[in-house]
Amino acid sequence: MITNEIKKKIISIVNVFETGSAEGEYDALVIYPDGRGGSRQITYGRSQTTEQGNLRNLLERYIGMGGSFAAAFEPYMSKVGRQSLVNDKQFIKLLKDSARQDPIMREAQDETFERLYFDPAFYFFNAEKFQLPLSLLVIYDSFIHSGTIPGFLRVRFPERTPLHGGDEKSWILAYTKARQQWLATHPKKVLHPTVYRTKTFLAQADKGNWDLSAPVITQGITIA
Repeated sequence: MITNEIKKKIISIVNVFETGSAEGEYDALVIYPDGRGGSRQITYGRSQTTEQGNLRNLLERYIGMGGSFAAAFEPYMSKVGRQSLVNDKQFIKLLKDSARQDPIMREAQDETFERLYFDPAFYFFNAEKFQLPLSLLVIYDSFIHSGTIPGFLRVRFPERTPLHGGDEKSWILAYTKARQQWLATHPKKVLHPTVYRTKTFLAQADKGNWDLSAPVITQGITIA
């Protein structure tokens, strides 16, 4: 059973992956060459949404909620996701200032990441008949990091999900190992170091911490 406490722990672990903080760094902003064709793009917020991905969705939600920086963001809305803003210092300042100064931006981020990532991950978890907290952590992290459970990874191993008569732990381990191999050898070298995510999951499985009742240590941070 996935309790509220387990859900919070799962989100905290992924927050550490994303920004190095269990609480999440809402003003975190980096620029990576991981956009279309290797282009540079802004990556922002507690769960690191991207300029070419869901940043526009986040800002539309923030504006719709009446955020105090809403008017300042309005002129940028026709540009976000359509043209690069990595060199626009004023836009970058707005992103950072709104997260630091306006609670509504933090609320908008929480709501955006819940709707776009956690809810779909939890739907997959339930639909495929998974039950264990570590399984949900693996699935949620995949949705945060890749937007889904990629089909091209699922065909790299023979295990089946519980819905189709497979063993839950066997599928999670097979998927995690396939994902780790993919990340470690990805053409975008910026993804190579992110295998700390999959290594964390495999370490918890090795310890038998499938219910996440024991503390999880990752990136030097302990999530109790």
